[in-house]
Amino acid sequence: MTTHTPTEHLDVVVIGAGISGIGAARYLATHALSKSFTILEAREDLGGTWDLFRYPGIRSDSDLYTFGYEFKPWRDEDAIADAPKILDYLRETAHENGVDARIRYRHRVLSASWSSERARWTVEAERTDTGDRVRLTCGWIFCGSGYYDYDAGFTPRFEGRERFRGEIVHPQHWPEDFDYAGRRVLVIGSGATAVTLVPAMAETAAHVTMLQRTPTYVMPVPKRDRLSSRLKKVFGPKLGYALARRKGIAQQRAVYAFCQRYPQAARKLIRRVNTRLLPEGFPVDEHFNPPYDPWDQRLCAVPDGDLFRAIHRKRASVVTDRISTFTENGVLLESGRELEADVIITATGLNLKVFGGIALTVDGRPVHLPDTVAYKGMMLSGVPNFAYAIGYTNSSWTLKVGLLCEHFCRLLGHMDARGYDVCRPEVSGPEMATRPLLDFSAGYVQRSIDALPRQGDRMPWLTSFSYHSDVKLLRADSVTDPELHFSRAEAARPSAAL
Repeated sequence: MTTHTPTEHLDVVVIGAGISGIGAARYLATHALSKSFTILEAREDLGGTWDLFRYPGIRSDSDLYTFGYEFKPWRDEDAIADAPKILDYLRETAHENGVDARIRYRHRVLSASWSSERARWTVEAERTDTGDRVRLTCGWIFCGSGYYDYDAGFTPRFEGRERFRGEIVHPQHWPEDFDYAGRRVLVIGSGATAVTLVPAMAETAAHVTMLQRTPTYVMPVPKRDRLSSRLKKVFGPKLGYALARRKGIAQQRAVYAFCQRYPQAARKLIRRVNTRLLPEGFPVDEHFNPPYDPWDQRLCAVPDGDLFRAIHRKRASVVTDRISTFTENGVLLESGRELEADVIITATGLNLKVFGGIALTVDGRPVHLPDTVAYKGMMLSGVPNFAYAIGYTNSSWTLKVGLLCEHFCRLLGHMDARGYDVCRPEVSGPEMATRPLLDFSAGYVQRSIDALPRQGDRMPWLTSFSYHSDVKLLRADSVTDPELHFSRAEAARPSAAL
């Protein structure tokens, strides 16, 4: 169906009701009281990633004192929490701030077209339940959809896959009530999903084997943070949470900085910890010694060392090799060894779909994302009145989202105070050298790097991945910049920035 409902106008349309979209809506509701807004969510419930993934053991890999919102204390005792607890936290946040009433579920945004003459976006969405088309106009778009493709995970081509007689499951499409108890499970992969699945499935499976092509750095973290819990008891939930959050931020910064500055020392330290937690004589260098330096890719955190415990108990094992072909009973490796399995889990990664694959046009011209440059890590060159949230890859995602939302609301206030309708970042001066938006060697990033916007070689066109740098840039510094241009709707061309 292509039925259009009457066009409705709002000040802001937020896309996505995940952790970024809910955060953006809360800041709009409390820091931009005069603004009308709604959230368009393609799925049937809020939560984004935390509602999408249903595989066993799904949990955070950052502590909830930093992964949670600054304005909403995390009260549970678990610092590393599972998806149901995180979803409860998000639902409570949305309800307490009136955000849940602003969400329009089953609204998949297809396109957004900007008109400079009218200084507004026309957003077209599809009702996923009826197929009807819905049109909205708005002054601003805030895209909180992240960069994962929610429709399909990444699975490489495996020779002979059709010969396997058992079940093959991708974690992004986990079957409801899938029973693997007493069965031999082979998990292909070594990233965060794999190291989560293996100990969780090992509780009831006959045995779980993690087959990896390349090792990953794996570090144990306490599921419950005793110091943070103590801070909350001594100083109360609000101040204690703030102190625990500061501790977590400092700790993440120190670990990342140490790994970047002293990679060999960090490598030795991680190996020492792994050796202590694994069975005596375990081939640590074969299975837990990556060819890259720590934090060239994200470290995998395992709460209370659960992966190592599963290996110690002989409920799980690790194999480092390459797949030659699938067989009727499992997989044949390049070494000639065959791994037999009843179930194969392809924890082989995710696909990127930046901004949910929305087709953007500005005055009739399609926006080709690789031709744009990220401004302050939250807007795109040449694209007016469009903000987005992409969190950190080297620490808790939400730390950056909060700063971006604050800055966005201050920007709206600046425009209202001066009567501006349009805000457009534009690169000035000689041609600027650019580089990939995400300087991260993870496979899911590298597979799609050419489809992403770029970043520049100087501020404000650099995308910072440092919380402390962003506090200065997004919270302390002015919202104005010589390369951010403001105008009114009737102006034929943007005026110079103030």
